Amino acid sequence: MDLYSVMCVTDRARSVKWYEVFFGKPADEIIGEEYLWQVGENAWLVVDDREVRSARVGGAMITFGVTDLDAILARLDEHGIAHEPVETYGNGVRHVDILDPDGNSLSLAQAPADG
Repeated sequence: MDLYSVMCVTDRARSVKWYEVFFGKPADEIIGEEYLWQVGENAWLVVDDREVRSARVGGAMITFGVTDLDAILARLDEHGIAHEPVETYGNGVRHVDILDPDGNSLSLAQAPADG
């Protein structure tokens, strides 16, 4: 099964620049007016600003499991992208919420190191 998660945005050019910083790379594919970042073997995040999506702008919530939370947050900080405070859950998972320019929520979660 493949997963395509669409982030509905108001300004494609602004959002593409933001997501390039968030992912640390340009889009992996551009299909028509959609920009796609591969986030897993069969998983993609799609940025789309077409009018047909306008009612859904800012309503997305997605969580990525990461292994390098501090490095990602440092890169975002370098580019002026703010985030909520990092929380540590009782099970040791570190979690942070980040909002894109339209208010879509992208969370990062890092499991504790084994040991």
